[in-house]
Amino acid sequence: MGKVAVVCTAAACAAVAVALVVRHRMRSSGKWGRAVAIVKEFEEQCGTPIGKLRQVADAMNVEMHEGLASEGGSKLKMLITYVDNLPSGDEKGVFYALDLGGTNFRTLRVHLGGKEKGVVNLESEKVSIPPHLMTGSSHELFDFVAAKLAKFVSSEPEEFHLPPGRQRELGFTFSFPVRQTSIASGNLIKWTKSFNIEDMVGEDVVGELTKSFDKIGLDMRVAALVNDTVGTVARARFSNQDVVAGVIVGTGTNAAYVESAHAIPKWHGLRPKSRETVINMEWGDFHSSHLPLTEYDQALDAESLNPGEQIFEKIISGMYLGDIVRRVLLKMAEEADFFGDTVPPKLRIPFILRTYHIVVMHHDTSSDLKVVGNKLKDILEINSTSLKMRKIVVQLCDIVATRGARLSAAGIFGILKKIGRDTIKAGEKQKSVVALDGGLFEGYKKFRSSLESTLKELLGDEAAEMIGIEQSNDGSGIGAALLAASHSQYLGVPES
Repeated sequence: MGKVAVVCTAAACAAVAVALVVRHRMRSSGKWGRAVAIVKEFEEQCGTPIGKLRQVADAMNVEMHEGLASEGGSKLKMLITYVDNLPSGDEKGVFYALDLGGTNFRTLRVHLGGKEKGVVNLESEKVSIPPHLMTGSSHELFDFVAAKLAKFVSSEPEEFHLPPGRQRELGFTFSFPVRQTSIASGNLIKWTKSFNIEDMVGEDVVGELTKSFDKIGLDMRVAALVNDTVGTVARARFSNQDVVAGVIVGTGTNAAYVESAHAIPKWHGLRPKSRETVINMEWGDFHSSHLPLTEYDQALDAESLNPGEQIFEKIISGMYLGDIVRRVLLKMAEEADFFGDTVPPKLRIPFILRTYHIVVMHHDTSSDLKVVGNKLKDILEINSTSLKMRKIVVQLCDIVATRGARLSAAGIFGILKKIGRDTIKAGEKQKSVVALDGGLFEGYKKFRSSLESTLKELLGDEAAEMIGIEQSNDGSGIGAALLAASHSQYLGVPES
């Protein structure tokens, strides 16, 4: 009897072991199924079929009209830049640029040689801004900037020295929200980034900079106050007169385009110098019920420094794409044990996964996705991942990047529609070019190709032949100098 009992017990143990293995496999299968379901649901919510993209473009078009009709009439600010004289390509001479928009600023000296020579020479210098100047007083900040600019000017080659009585001219890129009052004046609306200089809010930034010039005897005139998107238009127009718009898709995103003066009702009857001017859309703040938002986007927005604002930017720009992927992975870790029985602590840290990490993982072409595995290990301290897990990560990168690229294309299509360049009119052969800049467009090949193919899909083959996309680098630097040249007080004056 004892032996039989032992045998039965052994059999029972084996049965229990088999049952445990089966249960574990079923449990693992169930968890994997839940992980796949989360990804599938996310993909569906991020969907951008062509019909939805057309709705987004139409909504953008409506907001553009309303923003041009009255101040505050739209989520889109549609700011009048007073840039009514874009570069023609004939500009010659030496012009300066000051690019201030973060913890560093740049000074540039640009030698222009007209249509034949283009940008002959470019010299630049980067300067770090001491942290205390970012929260001090306006005169302290601009005195510091003016002193560094004066030192840069002092290194000017003798061949560039101007004749007596002729001022050097500067294009000033100031990448903070400004309400412009002329081509060379504008009042600061609010500081962003790490700046908080209270006495500057509401004041004319060019006026403050000029005061600092006067203190040290720097004989220089600010000929144009611009932002980097308007500079992108100018940089591209210098070499291509078919440019009608500029778009930046990088850490942030924005668009500017050339608008007919008669299509701007809020100009209140003021007659501009020319028939057209550049409009700074501030399109990052665009919002529409047609945008494919997910629970992850809504959570990111709610936890941001500016909830309810910059919705378009938060789903297409480089600042946010990596964190959207992180949020999906976190849900998979919490609800499906995607990375094991415990949630990797680093996965809970906002913005630990940056968009440049996404680019590298998305572009991984190795058979075992080794780069993806290494990134997960280095950034999130996830030491062991299977190939199918890595494929899921790449899939998430693709979903987020594709949505961003296709929505960017829809925005561009909306601009082309507003200015009547989305279709081919009988007998018309006018080509239109959109200049793009920014790290996503420049460095994220899959993003770029998706944007370009989507725009072609929206336009149709015939219209797409008349629309060009070209990269325009350094609108905030060279573009600003070009706008100083095209708005020079010496236009028409022969070079000495």
